[in-house]
Amino acid sequence: MIIRKVNSVQEALHGITNNTTIMLGGFGLCGIPENSIAELVKMNVTNLTCISNNAGVDDFGLGLLLQKKQIKKMISSYVGENAEFERQMLSGELEVELTPQGTLAEKCRAAQHGIPAFFTPAGYGTEVAEGKETREFNGKMYVMEEAYKADFAIVKAWKGDEAGNLIFKGTARNFNACMAGAAKITIAEVEELVPAGTLDPNQIHIPGIMINRIFQGAKYEKRIEQRTVRKK
Repeated sequence: MIIRKVNSVQEALHGITNNTTIMLGGFGLCGIPENSIAELVKMNVTNLTCISNNAGVDDFGLGLLLQKKQIKKMISSYVGENAEFERQMLSGELEVELTPQGTLAEKCRAAQHGIPAFFTPAGYGTEVAEGKETREFNGKMYVMEEAYKADFAIVKAWKGDEAGNLIFKGTARNFNACMAGAAKITIAEVEELVPAGTLDPNQIHIPGIMINRIFQGAKYEKRIEQRTVRKK
């Protein structure tokens, strides 16, 4: 059995340097690798290309990297909660590649499964399809999308074992599941790390073969993006 446990977030992120392309799991602020993002801020790496469903909020998640202008390109499907993202995009400081959400997920899955490209109807006839091959199948037009090519994927799980097997909780599975194994090196941070062999095999969502490094996060804020309560 291969043990993939590392002893710290610093050891887990070893090798991430300037100009690195990183996939980051999460949806909104749900299931984001909080400890890894905080460490990337401390590492002060720059010119990052980040592939993530969204860009966090101004003072949390990927918004922390945007604050320090560590991201040069953002590949995502939704960015509406981050004012600093909007400012950098409109000023030309940040390169942005908006991708339909299902296409983003499938581009991750294609990389995960070693598929170089696939055809999808999403985006045909729009600027999403500009410069891409299109083809007709059964009377319907499709756009060819290439799998992502990332150096690192950083995912967050509820529980994992030292061999890298992961269990997600509820909706925190989101993009974490399709990003695991979709890059040259996949890093998993977990809330609880247990000895190999103690997880129920029937409960495992991602097998350890997809993970290169795993560590237990120190703490999790699990912030809610927006909270609406009834007036008294």
